[in-house]
Amino acid sequence: MNEILLRRKNKVILGTGTARVANDRYITAIMKNIEELGYTFSREVFDVLRTYSVNELSDFYFELKATLMKLKGANVVYMPMYADFPKGVMDAHFSELYINAMVHYWSYGILYPKKYRKRVNVRLPLFDETKVKVLQLGSEDDVRQIFDNICMSRTSISKTDREDIAYLFETENMKLPDDIPHKENAAYIAAFYLQKKPLANVSELRKYVKTATDVLRLVTAMSDGDVSLAENTRYRSFSRRQRRMIMELLSGCPNIEEDMLRYKERWIRIGERIHPSEFDCSRYTLEYDRAINAFDKLRNNRKIETFAGKVEFDLAYGEYESALAELVKRPGELARRLDQLLRVAFTDSVEDTADSIFTDMHDKDMGRAYKESIIRSFESVAEKVSTSVLLQVREHFLHRSEHTDVRVFFPKGSLAKCHSERNDLPGIDERYCQEVVRICENALVKIYGQREPMGKVYLSGDYKNYMVPFSQRSAGKALKTIVRGSRLPIASQTNAVRAFIWWTNMDNSYGEFFDDGRVDIDLSAAIFDENWNYMEHISYTNLRSERYKACHSGDIVNGGPVNGDGVSEFLDMDIDSVVKYGARYVVYQVYSFTDQTYADMPHAMFGWMERSDVDSGEIYEPKTVEQKMDLTANSTACIPVIFDCVRREFIWCDMNLSLTGVHTHIGGNNVESNISGITAVCYSMVNMQKPNLYDLITLNVRARGEFTSDREEADLVFDVEQWTETYTNETESGKQKTVKRRADEQEIERDDKSQDRKVITPYDTELFMREYL
Repeated sequence: MNEILLRRKNKVILGTGTARVANDRYITAIMKNIEELGYTFSREVFDVLRTYSVNELSDFYFELKATLMKLKGANVVYMPMYADFPKGVMDAHFSELYINAMVHYWSYGILYPKKYRKRVNVRLPLFDETKVKVLQLGSEDDVRQIFDNICMSRTSISKTDREDIAYLFETENMKLPDDIPHKENAAYIAAFYLQKKPLANVSELRKYVKTATDVLRLVTAMSDGDVSLAENTRYRSFSRRQRRMIMELLSGCPNIEEDMLRYKERWIRIGERIHPSEFDCSRYTLEYDRAINAFDKLRNNRKIETFAGKVEFDLAYGEYESALAELVKRPGELARRLDQLLRVAFTDSVEDTADSIFTDMHDKDMGRAYKESIIRSFESVAEKVSTSVLLQVREHFLHRSEHTDVRVFFPKGSLAKCHSERNDLPGIDERYCQEVVRICENALVKIYGQREPMGKVYLSGDYKNYMVPFSQRSAGKALKTIVRGSRLPIASQTNAVRAFIWWTNMDNSYGEFFDDGRVDIDLSAAIFDENWNYMEHISYTNLRSERYKACHSGDIVNGGPVNGDGVSEFLDMDIDSVVKYGARYVVYQVYSFTDQTYADMPHAMFGWMERSDVDSGEIYEPKTVEQKMDLTANSTACIPVIFDCVRREFIWCDMNLSLTGVHTHIGGNNVESNISGITAVCYSMVNMQKPNLYDLITLNVRARGEFTSDREEADLVFDVEQWTETYTNETESGKQKTVKRRADEQEIERDDKSQDRKVITPYDTELFMREYL
């Protein structure tokens, strides 16, 4: 439980100890040790620990240290090919690097250059001034809030979220909420509930399953498939009790024929598993008649009237008013089709096309009247549209008049992929775009106004760098939960970025061939200018740059035993040198050269450190680690992050190339083979337009709060960093004093013990998904 709290909230739950006398020296020693990992204690945690005995402190410390080391990736051994990295690589002659690599390859990764595996030079102590995260005192209420926030999220949750709620449900006896707004989440939770309580009644699931597509998602979740329905699922066999439950749930849903037709082939395959004809007897006919008839129509290709079919027919034959009248009945569908509807009629804007429907002045007037009718119709039902859709429609029309070369899409599914295509959409008059934006904002303010008041709110401008978490289903497990497209500024003292990977083999043997458990993954970085022209790459084929101050620690092709120390690669990039020679973007990539997917690997991770001096400290310094993520996607090529050297900020990607999109024509699965695809994906990622957290919180405050510029008087603080509290036991006057400071600011002394207002950071993703979305 503490691991979940530490990862999500930087909090720990502590009970009262049994010590008669405070053991301040032991506590201070613990604080000093965890500072090496980038953490410290709040005043409240310190006070509770003063009640702990030495044995209790020892137990607490070892458990805490193990958890923090795992979060930072410090629980494994980092040993690159060249122990004196980066100096060992930068000083070696090219011929030495080449011969060392060949010997390593010929031995299938068993032999290393012996003289380079031992450190020659003594490394200087770490000179970097690093930020420290404060560990606050948590409670069981915090755990319950995490559980409820995830379950009641208004957007899809990640694999990590699912694992957390499963753990809390099993070990902490958490009660599932009655309302689970998001359909995918409801399906997963209902399937999990059935797994733990197989004798559950249909009435217990009915609150989570309301449409035929909900039933389809539930059946998919029970078969361990993709509940987003973006990928096909191999449906398992079901017991008779489960088949009867599926039929009963389906028969209780409205419009089942139309809903089932949307996923016709899947339902036919499900029918082969649940055998609906078995229920076509006097005992079940009345109860399951609707479901039996629906399956019969699907199997025999009998005609089924659908809402979408009628709308498409009306639009195809110019019956626009009739199509609009139908769409008003389903506000969400109307919102999603607004752009299409506003492009149908002729407009007098400068961007109109010659083949528009209305060609004379009379028809232009009709076109304007039709568009105004669309706007009025949307306004009349906007409050019935989900907030997620309203936010995305608002963002779309906010930038609709801006000329962009490409349109960017993120297809649904368990694999994070990006798709872009040329932007050749006809223009829409700016006044209609502004009207749509106004309607969306007014509707959002009214919806948010029905929620609990926020009081006085301090909102940092840095929130503009962080995106709204609309879909987390394919998000990887990371030290910080970050939404794709978010921008993370680096500390002002950072001069270089040191990326790293660590992994092991698939089993305990030293493999000699690709199919016997040997794993070889490669860390690479491609460098581009501001127009995304390729400049250079750093990888196992080019260990150091002749132009930029950048180098790779050496290619290791054997991860070693699955339960061993593992192996690692590092890649240093000096920021100023990249900018000096006209480049801007550094795209970090990880490739599986041996072609196993990351999902199949028992251990694989990526991360980066922000360093002031790459020659001081150890090669791996946990307190300088800013992000660490596990590589677990069903892919062999990953783009974790892009670094913008001009703006000095990371752009979080967590993207993967599909198995069919990976190329190996230039020496295998590597950066050279995939550079064109990588360029397209990264260009799209950097230039996409998505709603940000600043706008989301602003709309919430407009509806139910009041802005303040004074952080100290705020009831809620939305800021990128928590305040860090430390204190010394005694001041010059003999009085306890709290020293309170932000991680990157100068110290401010306070003589009171007052706590901060509630501080919400952009990494509190589950809170945004429930409370503010």
